[in-house]
Amino acid sequence: MRKFSLALLALVLFNVTSFAGKDKDSSQIALDKAIQALKMIDSVKQAMKYETGIVKLEGGFAQLNIPKGFKFLNAAQSKYVLTDLWGNPERDDILGIIFPEQATPFTSDSTYAFVVSYDEMGFVKDDDAKDVKYDDLMKEMQKEEKATNEERAKNGYESIHIIGWASTPFYDDKRKVLHWAKEIKFGEALDGNTLNYDVRILGRKGVLSLNAIANMKDLSIVKADIDNVLNMASFTEGNTYDNFDASTDKIAVYTIGGLVAGKVLAKVGFWVLIAKFWKLILAGLIAVWYAVKRFFLGKSKAETATEEYVVNEQPQIEQSTETTTADTDQAATTDAPKTE
Repeated sequence: MRKFSLALLALVLFNVTSFAGKDKDSSQIALDKAIQALKMIDSVKQAMKYETGIVKLEGGFAQLNIPKGFKFLNAAQSKYVLTDLWGNPERDDILGIIFPEQATPFTSDSTYAFVVSYDEMGFVKDDDAKDVKYDDLMKEMQKEEKATNEERAKNGYESIHIIGWASTPFYDDKRKVLHWAKEIKFGEALDGNTLNYDVRILGRKGVLSLNAIANMKDLSIVKADIDNVLNMASFTEGNTYDNFDASTDKIAVYTIGGLVAGKVLAKVGFWVLIAKFWKLILAGLIAVWYAVKRFFLGKSKAETATEEYVVNEQPQIEQSTETTTADTDQAATTDAPKTE
């Protein structure tokens, strides 16, 4: 399937809207472009193949148990979503995306999605878990914002400001799971602060990461689902935290406090900004459709046509169904969007 960027699509919509009513020829061109964009979105949406139940992650070192109410998009399709649809830099560590059952990459009212990745940093010692003073750690991270924002500016990203903890870090020593949430403000954003919820599952040779980014208003929704999310991921036999072999395995530089304060701010929140941008794109498509229909049909008929579009052409919620490995592999190599 042909790759495209949101920036290019936004430019097309801007140009289409600017001349979508000047004359019938221009309006027909605008209509054709809008229809092509809508067909592209619908094609990608239908190609997405979700999984539920037991899902073995690439590499075989960990697995997910996706329960009712959630669905999983595999690594190949998730990389396409993150890079080609949402415009993020390419990352090799992406293993998939966990969506709430009633959400898709195109759903305008999606609340959040957990991006699953793995960092083979080594065995993380948790000796300091009870000693970390998280309020002091927050102050240190806030002091480092200047240097962080200078780095972000060089990479073309807007500045960030950590408001504080949205959920204080908590380490479950029995399950070897660490999770926390920050409230973050991006640049001069006027549409509310961003919620950055992090989950880290410690393993023998590295850390499995589940990262959800949403609006602060969705904190209660994420918290309501977090227990289900925490129970989804586990390392396979031979790769668990208890399987650590001091004679052969590498020790990570990070400890528990280091994971929370890790230098990841250059990437934090970028996914949700792109997701918001998608909503603007979809709104633009509807506006173009309405403008052209109104030109050809008149106001009353245009409103009826637009209502039919909203009902018939908006991304439909796909019911979560369990797929086999063969089905998923076939989707990734045939119908599914291709990744590099």
